[in-house]
Amino acid sequence: MIHAIPPNNAINADSKKWRDEGAPLFAAGYGERSAANQDEPYQRVVAASAFSKPEPTHTDFVVYSRAIAGAPVRGEAVANPIRVVVEIGPKGKKVAAVAVDWPGLERGAKTEEAALERLRAYIPRYAPITKLAKMDVAFATAAAITVVEQYRGTGSTDFWGISFAFSSIDNQGLSSEALERELTLMRACWTFFDDVRSRVSPEMRKGPRGGGRDRDQIVRHTLAVEQDWARGLGLPAPEDVMLSDEALKVYRDAYCNAIRRFHSEGKLAGKWPLRYLIRHTAFHTLDHAWEMEDKDLTNKEA
Repeated sequence: MIHAIPPNNAINADSKKWRDEGAPLFAAGYGERSAANQDEPYQRVVAASAFSKPEPTHTDFVVYSRAIAGAPVRGEAVANPIRVVVEIGPKGKKVAAVAVDWPGLERGAKTEEAALERLRAYIPRYAPITKLAKMDVAFATAAAITVVEQYRGTGSTDFWGISFAFSSIDNQGLSSEALERELTLMRACWTFFDDVRSRVSPEMRKGPRGGGRDRDQIVRHTLAVEQDWARGLGLPAPEDVMLSDEALKVYRDAYCNAIRRFHSEGKLAGKWPLRYLIRHTAFHTLDHAWEMEDKDLTNKEA
């Protein structure tokens, strides 16, 4: 796993500028491995801070690298990494780690380290999505996590531990081929969600105080929120949130076609970059699919 970690004096030096300007505080780069750390479990690689001069100084952050599951390491490079951006809440209460090339693969926690570990733990759960998208071979070779950017989130990031801001990658242009790849993965998340809701128990396991939603409430919430986002694509809200299978297929086709149309016209979905809309849709869908799996009471004692 490769992840960017600022030394103690680096984050304090740039934190005010980061808060004021909202620019990425750190951006992963490359440098020479420290000879003093050859035998450490994490390899130390000096890289330039987003606010430093091109040549590294003692205040620059460092990148630590560790191979996961036997992934080959050549110096600081890990073969076929999973690119991750890290969104940090303005008050530092929550952090979201987002796999930018795999829409839906996102986890949050109280610290960057914890968010990255949660993301890594969910890689096996994301594998079925890649299989549905016929991208499982490529995903299986992506054995390492590489942080490529850290940037400021919003108050909602701090509250929910979910990505609500845009990375520089979200704002980059997408080729038509890349767009179709992301849409295919988003559709795979929908397919997975539909499969989960068809096989879990109607009643979900409740929390320690008896709270929590049942299956149909989770499904209704997931569809309603997505339909609200669709307004940014100019799509009208359906009369009934809980659509039939055929109506849901028509709606989802319209969602994807609207994204294609906006892409061809160079338009945003409201204020959202299309790449962000796709990954946020995929994440929200998967997050609630996994919630239903985790709370399923089928063949379990209540």
